[in-house]
Amino acid sequence: MDKRLLEILRCPVCKGELHYDKAAEELICRADRLAYPIRDGLPIMLEEEARSLAADEAVAAS
Repeated sequence: MDKRLLEILRCPVCKGELHYDKAAEELICRADRLAYPIRDGLPIMLEEEARSLAADEAVAAS
C-alpha cells in the first residue's frame, strides 16, 4: 500500500484515520471497528463491503 495514498484515505463512515494491516490486506478504522478490504491492490472503501471487527479481535498499531 502506497504511504501517500494511506495518508489521504479516510474512513467513509467517520472520516477517521485508517491503519494498514499488511497481513490481512485490509484498511482498519479503529473508531468504527471496520476493516475495508484491499483487492488487487485497490482499497474497497464502501461501508457495505467492510467487515466488522469482532469484540475480541485485536486492532494492531501500524
